[in-house]
Amino acid sequence: MTTNPLFPDVLQRARALLASGQRRILGIVASPGAGKSTLSERLAQALGEQVKIVPMDGFHLANSELQRLGRAGRKGAPDTFDVPGYVNLLRRLREQQPGETIYAPEFRRELEEGIAGAIAVDAATPLIITEGNYLLLESGGWHAARAMLDEVWFLDVDSQVRHQRLLERHMRFGRSREAALAWIETTDEPNAQRIERTRARADWVVQED
Repeated sequence: MTTNPLFPDVLQRARALLASGQRRILGIVASPGAGKSTLSERLAQALGEQVKIVPMDGFHLANSELQRLGRAGRKGAPDTFDVPGYVNLLRRLREQQPGETIYAPEFRRELEEGIAGAIAVDAATPLIITEGNYLLLESGGWHAARAMLDEVWFLDVDSQVRHQRLLERHMRFGRSREAALAWIETTDEPNAQRIERTRARADWVVQED
């Protein structure tokens, strides 16, 4: 397993996936606040139309369903996602036919809900990046997601930096400082510990400088 903080090396590895000439799906895993979306976007900016980002977060269960299930207080935990739906989308992306457009959901933080059909994936796009927390988890049906991915990278970030990013994010989207800190302690950090334990199953570790 290789650890390297340099973005050029990250870009080189992504280009190696493209070199096959076939559709490839890259998973990027990290704990909450580590910067999965930022890394994905940087790769997409560098590689242009060769890349489409399809985040796992679009498969959050709706808030109304989380309330019904009694899980609203720990939204973001592994069992608060439509795991079979996500796996099915990854399978469709692997088997996408020429001329076919596949639509994926997108999570909107300002709404705290997923929006169906928000991301259009063209069959000619050679690299799909899917980023999320649980791509390396082996329980709860998540192992089936890993089976759909060609590579999985684990993004490793200093825990204090990650914690500060989480705090700023929660406050930016409406939580008070006290409420944000409470959510981090009771929800984000238990999830982070679970995710960190999956690190050894990654194909590559990206160490943020």
